[in-house]
Amino acid sequence: MAIRITLYGRADCELCHEMRIVVDEVGRALPLDVEEVDVDGSPELRARWGDTVPVLAVNGRPAFKVRVTAAALRDRLARERG
Repeated sequence: MAIRITLYGRADCELCHEMRIVVDEVGRALPLDVEEVDVDGSPELRARWGDTVPVLAVNGRPAFKVRVTAAALRDRLARERG
């Protein structure tokens, strides 16, 4: 079963792009269902996340803010899978 990953970010955000690269790297080895959400497309999300993007949520729960390494993401996903 794929783990649901949501990447909250903005267009033209270098940190968001870097986080997506890490997600893609980890996703080559693990089944992930990845969704990208532009926080500027929703006043609610813009208010919630402000300038604290990117945010990476795992199965609906925020797990990482601003930066993540492949090792840290793999560890978090291993805990999620039990």
